[in-house]
Amino acid sequence: MTNRLFNFDATTLAALIRQREVSPVEVMQAHLERIAAVDPQVNAIVTIAEDAMGSARAAEAAVMAGAELGPLHGVPFTAKDSIDTAGVATQRGSPIFRGRIPEADAVSVARMKQAGAILLAKTNLPEFSYWIESDNLLSGRSNNPWDLSRTPGGSSGGESAAIAAGMSPLGLGTDLAISVRGPAAQTGIVSLKATHGRVPMTGIWPRAPRRFWHVGPMARSIRDLALAFSQLAGPDGQDAFSSNLPSLEANAEGVSGRPLRVGWMVGPGFGPVDPEVVATVVAAADALRGLGIHVEPVGIPALERDFALDVFNRLHVMEMKPAFAEATAGRRPDELYKMAKTMLGLPDTSMADYIEAEQAAERLRDGYAGYFKRFDVLLTHVLPIPAHKHGVGEFVIEGQKVDATYLQGATVPLNVTGLPGISMRFGTSREGMPINVQLVGSWLAESTILHVASLLESVSAVRELRPSL
Repeated sequence: MTNRLFNFDATTLAALIRQREVSPVEVMQAHLERIAAVDPQVNAIVTIAEDAMGSARAAEAAVMAGAELGPLHGVPFTAKDSIDTAGVATQRGSPIFRGRIPEADAVSVARMKQAGAILLAKTNLPEFSYWIESDNLLSGRSNNPWDLSRTPGGSSGGESAAIAAGMSPLGLGTDLAISVRGPAAQTGIVSLKATHGRVPMTGIWPRAPRRFWHVGPMARSIRDLALAFSQLAGPDGQDAFSSNLPSLEANAEGVSGRPLRVGWMVGPGFGPVDPEVVATVVAAADALRGLGIHVEPVGIPALERDFALDVFNRLHVMEMKPAFAEATAGRRPDELYKMAKTMLGLPDTSMADYIEAEQAAERLRDGYAGYFKRFDVLLTHVLPIPAHKHGVGEFVIEGQKVDATYLQGATVPLNVTGLPGISMRFGTSREGMPINVQLVGSWLAESTILHVASLLESVSAVRELRPSL
């Protein structure tokens, strides 16, 4: 069984370990061997945790001693290299932070460890987590395990590639506008961006601003997302966005008394979408309808009035430039990659435009609030196209030319509004690339979208497909 352990999801591995059918050492060894076999082609792994095998031996001893075991006891996990890990380099994809070793874990990492999971490795990202491809001057470019000539996305692209290729069963990524959901779509795995503040951002750059930033789980099964989220969520007393939210237990409201209602849309408000992606969303809607759920096409007028990506850009550039300036102060130009230079060179948003963007963000929140008075879930696409070739800056979709930032069109509304969303595979392109759909819930309603996602997963024809590496 050992040589197949890298194919199992985290929930299965935890059960096998608890039942003493496999040991944490065997599980860790299987994943280290998988990394050695395939990462030279994929380049998803930045640093392997030196104490990974020692921690696995300690986990095995705990099992044999009959100790109380956490829900993820002995299961390896990976974390994006922007997330602090005590004693393990966290370099943020930049030569500026080469060799930086944090003294403390980020809260999200600490909670995974408290659940018994073992840090295996850190994964690649764009410089400062700031682009839709995972490429930087420090650790190079990550490749999509489905097709090495294509991107696994960004900014959690190394994480998505590692999980899709079997190098890790479970991981942590961050999401500013697309960054756990887009990479999941490009590699055919699953991910959760929870309600803003559900999972504390403590221990992740930047400390400020973080009103659009999220940290969330990435995996190969919906049940793994649910298990990881149950361990990650809750206030920490340090991240005020988290500390002001009620506890997970108090708000796991589940499905309301009436039958579930799901609306689906691919526009307007998102712009052009590739027909294969549209067909996948329609197929997912049909599948939910076949499960007895009320499903209908919908529109959200607020998305048509205010294009969320434009709103985000007008707000975030002004907020983020000081963090970039501080991080790069006094550094040579050759230490900076594309996005740091781009961000520092952007003009400031005028105060009038900034205020108008704030008002537009409120209109978007109101628009979604009105939608969720009538529906429980919104089904959309994640990306307008499947994973693309490396380095492409412009796309023509349904006859309309758009730049690469446009790929965030259906994901960034959830960052502007703080709504939760799941990215999960439900289709395959003509070229054999995964196509994911996005399930959006109302604020704090992660339990609802996890429930619907599990139903959709149960009828998915693509659930067990894996890259051939």
